[in-house]
Amino acid sequence: MHTGLFHEIDFEKDQKWSGHLGIPFSIDRSPYFQLKIPIFRIKNGAGPKLLLMAGNHGDEYEGEIALTRLYRRLDASAIKGEITILPFANWPAVMAARRRSPLDEGNLNRAFPGDEAGTPTFRLAHFLEHELFPRHDVVFDLHSGGTSMAHVPCALIERQGPPEMFGHALRLMEGLGMPFAFVAENGASAPTSMAAAARAGAIGLSGEFGGGGTVTPQTMALTARAVDRLLLALGLVQAPVLGPHAPVERATELLALQSHAQAVFATRRGWFEPAVTVGARVKAGDVAGWYHDFERPELAEEALRFPADGIVISQRLHTDSQSGDCLVQVGRALSREELPAH
Repeated sequence: MHTGLFHEIDFEKDQKWSGHLGIPFSIDRSPYFQLKIPIFRIKNGAGPKLLLMAGNHGDEYEGEIALTRLYRRLDASAIKGEITILPFANWPAVMAARRRSPLDEGNLNRAFPGDEAGTPTFRLAHFLEHELFPRHDVVFDLHSGGTSMAHVPCALIERQGPPEMFGHALRLMEGLGMPFAFVAENGASAPTSMAAAARAGAIGLSGEFGGGGTVTPQTMALTARAVDRLLLALGLVQAPVLGPHAPVERATELLALQSHAQAVFATRRGWFEPAVTVGARVKAGDVAGWYHDFERPELAEEALRFPADGIVISQRLHTDSQSGDCLVQVGRALSREELPAH
């Protein structure tokens, strides 16, 4: 039981269990309404404790599909330790195919540390950071680019915590087998799930596994391989659950996104035509795309240029853009010498 959020999870019992988190929230249709969020538990004896979550943003589907498939396939007898699965964390957003919750317009990944007396998104964030995250050694939060963004497949950790914890997180991240990985620098007080995991004393792992509000065979294969490799690395299973998988082709390339100056933003209404695709290697000054003005078609399009060297990590998918929209981002190469000692 948790004030503002109800559950019937028995964290001590060895079992394979499915249930719901319940968040009371009166609505016009139902004054005693409870938001019901599916949650799964698989426990077999002592061992590593892993929380797998997806649906932090509702229109990011690779993790949602992979984690529900994992629960269906995995027997308690096949693991050593504990796995909690929250595949549709922002359930109202998932059901509405939106990034944010239609109940309160809450962006869960900007709601931590939450508020147990707040609206549903903030109550859930409070429960995650103060009760669920601290019960686990590792939190793996799976994302993708969502409806409006193409994103290069990558893993992510935050640059924080003591050196030994950061070193462990780095090894786990590189072990996921993703082509690229980020060491983010959002800070210890950031309102994200990764900062919340660190505040709760857990290792936080994340990543972007696709984009465009859809899934492909390639993005689903990368997601399944990453989940299986993490389960194996932690010693929770002895054989892949979602495999067999293609071998990892090359070592993970580390990137950094440290400044808004690594992105190109729209400053007025326009129609964006990209010049390259995500994953392209570019130089500062290269053409990133062209910005058209349909309201003044007699004017030439504006050439937009990359602000830095690096890899194109994300790009806006919707051509029609407004002032403030991020059109493209570049991740710069991160050398080992720039990492904290671990």
